[in-house]
Amino acid sequence: MARELLSQKATQSVYRDGDKILKIFAKDFDKSEVFHEAFINTRVENIDGINVPKIIGIRVEDGQWIIEKEYIEGKTLQQLMDENPDKLDEYIGKMVDLQLLIFTKKAPLLQKLRDKLTYQINGLNTIDSSTRYELLTRLESMPKHFKLVHGDFRPSNIIVKDDGSMYLIDWVHASQGNASADVARTYIILYLKNKDAAEKYYADFCAKTNTDKSYVHKWLPIVAAANLTKNRPEEKEILESWLNVADLM
Repeated sequence: MARELLSQKATQSVYRDGDKILKIFAKDFDKSEVFHEAFINTRVENIDGINVPKIIGIRVEDGQWIIEKEYIEGKTLQQLMDENPDKLDEYIGKMVDLQLLIFTKKAPLLQKLRDKLTYQINGLNTIDSSTRYELLTRLESMPKHFKLVHGDFRPSNIIVKDDGSMYLIDWVHASQGNASADVARTYIILYLKNKDAAEKYYADFCAKTNTDKSYVHKWLPIVAAANLTKNRPEEKEILESWLNVADLM
């Protein structure tokens, strides 16, 4: 079977090759980042109760690093949402249930989310020192939790098999930290694509966990600042509108 291109970015391409997924990195991609991604995946793939495609191996081909993973047959939750817009509430509910399951797990060898956010905010050169201070002060005041968080929890990273089981992919941003920070991240991701889906997701999470929306809301400036480090022009305006700590108390 010829390789089938599934997605492509400047730094990496993802192919299906029979019963495997090949993630092929650009020749100048940092080797340490390849092994870091593989390390995180291997730490979470054997956690009881969650479905994560397992890494088969890492190798070099024509000067490019390749991570080989299991191929999972199914559609992404994003595809299902696009194909069945009338089932949005149902899909959002399943998405929240999966995320809540992830939050019950531990992965003590992963990086702490608080450290990662601090590093990102300190490295953001598009904000003034006063805003940086306010963001870091708020981050320090937030409750310190050590739950497993995915870091990029979105419908396109959830594969749904025909039997309804769900597999979560792309764990490169996973860490241990406060669940509400991860929820704020997912809210931002959804908001940038579909504001209605974002609000439904927000409401469903808060209802199922008996969490006050204002608490999750307090994470928005912190997570928005971290997202600005990705330098995506199409996101810049909305993310910057969430940076004012005083407006999001």
